[in-house]
Amino acid sequence: MIAKTLEKELNLEQWQVNKVIRLIDEGNTIPFIARYRKDVTGSLNDELLRKFDERLKYLRNLEDKKTKIIERIDNLGKLDDNLKNQILNAETLVELDDLYRPYKSKKRTRATIAKQKGLEPLASLILAQEVKEPVSKIAENYVTDEVKTPKEAIEGAQDIIAEIISDNSTFRKKIRQNTFYNGVIETKAKNKDESASGYEIYFNYSEKLSKIPPHRILAINRAENEDIIKVKVDIEEDDIIQYLKRHTLKNCSKVPEMIEYNPHTTPIITESIEDSYKRLISPAIEREIRSYLTKKAEEKSIEVFAKNLSQLLMESPLSGKTILGWDPAFRTGCKLAVIDSTGKVLETSLIYPTEPQNKVKESEKVVLDLIKKYDVDVIAIGNGTASRESEEIVANIIKNTSVEYIIVNEAGASVYSASKLADEEFPDFNEGERSAVSIARRLQDPLAELVKIDPKSIGVGQYQHDMNQKQLNESLGGVVERVVNEVGVDLNTASSSLLNYVSGITKSTAKNIISYREENGKFNNRKELLNVKKLGKKTFEQCAGFVKIDNPEHPLDNTTIHPESYDAAVKLLDKLGYSLADIGSDNLKLDNLNYDELSKQLDVGVITLQDIVKELKKPGRDPREDMPKPVLRKNVLSIDDLEEGMIMQGTVRNIVDFGAFVDIGVHQDGLVHISQLADKFVKHPLDIVSVGDIVDVKVLDVDLARNRIQLSMLI
Repeated sequence: MIAKTLEKELNLEQWQVNKVIRLIDEGNTIPFIARYRKDVTGSLNDELLRKFDERLKYLRNLEDKKTKIIERIDNLGKLDDNLKNQILNAETLVELDDLYRPYKSKKRTRATIAKQKGLEPLASLILAQEVKEPVSKIAENYVTDEVKTPKEAIEGAQDIIAEIISDNSTFRKKIRQNTFYNGVIETKAKNKDESASGYEIYFNYSEKLSKIPPHRILAINRAENEDIIKVKVDIEEDDIIQYLKRHTLKNCSKVPEMIEYNPHTTPIITESIEDSYKRLISPAIEREIRSYLTKKAEEKSIEVFAKNLSQLLMESPLSGKTILGWDPAFRTGCKLAVIDSTGKVLETSLIYPTEPQNKVKESEKVVLDLIKKYDVDVIAIGNGTASRESEEIVANIIKNTSVEYIIVNEAGASVYSASKLADEEFPDFNEGERSAVSIARRLQDPLAELVKIDPKSIGVGQYQHDMNQKQLNESLGGVVERVVNEVGVDLNTASSSLLNYVSGITKSTAKNIISYREENGKFNNRKELLNVKKLGKKTFEQCAGFVKIDNPEHPLDNTTIHPESYDAAVKLLDKLGYSLADIGSDNLKLDNLNYDELSKQLDVGVITLQDIVKELKKPGRDPREDMPKPVLRKNVLSIDDLEEGMIMQGTVRNIVDFGAFVDIGVHQDGLVHISQLADKFVKHPLDIVSVGDIVDVKVLDVDLARNRIQLSMLI
């Protein structure tokens, strides 16, 4: 059942589903399966495999819940073949909950109280709709010390009937669908005098539930949580009440063409129907639909966040440069840190060029001395407080030098600088110095530095603090894991934070690798990993291909070729008249190979063989080399310099559902609305641009009062 569902949902072959389930159950990681089991899975990629793993867990949880529910209902003596089949065929947890609702132990409700008073037989009698006399007369038989009058007995029976109607899974499913497709979400301001809250659009707003975009749902939720607006779902109740009547009231006419209801029970049941819908069904359905919309909105937002994060982590490193990191501030001064081409901190300093001290001349001297002393190539300025003022100062300092500068997104730098990790890495530095180092390093190697920071704090998402944190963390953690393993890590220089994301390596294993490196010196080959404490054969299998060694004893240890394929790689080279010394050289000619034939001869899969050849041509290649390079600047530009119609080059910094924010070098990112991204319909900005893209834009409008810039890519 599970395999069939996965096959259908993910458009896979049956053999692929069975193979992937087996690989996951054997304890293989997603990165390992994606890269080193392509021949087994048919080259399923990391993204699809993660969806597969997520759905597999959900479906297994669903099946487990079905088994438990069937067992519980059977123990109650209320399980029949029809109900059992309905439960077994349920496709979602919501559908399963609807079926189980009538049998679930309930807290003290009006219906349970009425049942305790012995009124359930009266309710059943009314629902049967076969009585020939007024119900009030029948109800006299149910008057007790607890039920004082026939009217009270009927009211208790109505409570039971209302709950029976509410618990009907068919009714709930139909009403849920009707409400979703025909209902409208309405929002009103709680305080008529509310102003400048940022939610003005929702002070008197309505939109169909089925049409509202994800980002509006999240905005409405936030405004409601901040007690700024009231939210309700509006639906035509009469249609739903009539539907419940049609399916609850029984026709007692003896003439087929006529509709005739029991006059004694119909008014009572009709009141119960209206009460059931308004008191029990409608509020629950509204909660369920809003929860569903929120879940879908979160999933979409997380998807956008994940893609933005992926692009940010894959930004091209600025290698081979000496960088001065500049953490701007006013009162506390600007913190500086110079790092060499390997990321080693050479010197730190503190200057006060901004208000209130305004020690510009003294600061210029310090910076110029650092530039001269360490031959600084680039100054990386954090984009936080006093960034604009710092940029002007830096531009003036470097005007007669070859040094360039760039504004770096410093989101999360302060979080890192105050973390336990930063304290361990730089025990003798204060938080400002650590932050300056982080800013410099995230320009030099974005991936290596950003993995030290909680992905939510990196600043490339929207509403990230309002959503399911567990789901967000899992998704973003998966992105970081995928990127780290796609790029690979240097076993002798990687931090514990970076190693922690390598396939199969846990936090404790990462620390053990660092400890081994500190005690025994650098790794000379991958096999040495087996000497690391608590790193066994399975972990070695999962991680070995993703760690590289510069200038290793075995040339293949600096490639993404897995040790399990070393024999095949060596045999291939030998068969073609080459040796390991030819790897990566111009001597190696590996074009126009007969992969099918070689695959049989070497006893290795065709896809694996193709990957081996690709790596032999360019060993140790960094996939980030193909990404756009950072845009370095010499001159400062302010928002006051912008004019409508100006054509500029910028870097995409963040993407949201309604557009993309582009850094054009004026401290304030400009918005390219989704309608201005391309001269065609754009379903989502991610279809056109990615974080880190270098794009040409035209200035449409500059709002100095609100510090907003409207841009267009329609040039």
